[in-house]
Amino acid sequence: MQTKELAELTSVSVRTLHHYDKIGLLVPQKDEWNGYRIYSENDVDKLQQILFFKELDFPLKKIKQILDDPSFDKKVALTLQRHLLVEKKQRIEAMLNTLDQTIKNQKGEITMTNEEKFTGFDFSNNPYEEEARKLWGDKVVDKANERVNNMNEQEQQTIKESFEAEFRHLASIRTVAPESEVAQEAMNHFFHYLNDTHGNIYSLEAFASLGEMYVADERFKKNIDQFGDGLAIFLKSAMAIYAKNN
Repeated sequence: MQTKELAELTSVSVRTLHHYDKIGLLVPQKDEWNGYRIYSENDVDKLQQILFFKELDFPLKKIKQILDDPSFDKKVALTLQRHLLVEKKQRIEAMLNTLDQTIKNQKGEITMTNEEKFTGFDFSNNPYEEEARKLWGDKVVDKANERVNNMNEQEQQTIKESFEAEFRHLASIRTVAPESEVAQEAMNHFFHYLNDTHGNIYSLEAFASLGEMYVADERFKKNIDQFGDGLAIFLKSAMAIYAKNN
């Protein structure tokens, strides 16, 4: 089938399919007469795999590595994906139940203990670091941690104040269009600022992924939006545009 047909079948946009082709994630055959992309049954199955991995929050670069690996076994992958999705479902259901109980508690219908208020949450590990390791790999995070840990208390305080000043500046322009010259100049400064303070560890892909995290994790979003409502969403869009354009 052609691109438009596959897009209609899967609800994946034509633009996204073109992007997958461009980065080598899903590369269809080209019609030798008109150059149209032609997707085979194998391509359709591969797209299904891509979407399963995306639902599990795998970045596209990691998905490509997995699917390109000669040892990739589709049957094993499907079994693993099902296991991970069931785990995700159980976490969501536990949190939904806690939410329902909290609503009843607020209405005075029941009384929850403090322990019950946090059923379904698991913060035994740093969620930001886990997400960063998943997106960018251990080396990047270890390098960032090492740089900060090697600072004395005064240096760490200086970095903290510097970050707050940077976010206050970004908050001051959050109402402009993310693609505007003002926003993109700010993103250029922010990109180099992060690398200057963390030892040049952020690639453009990591920069865009960081923007995604600003919105995807509600706790992260809350910390950023304290500088100005809507800042996290603005940064996500502006950072993605900057990474794509550069």
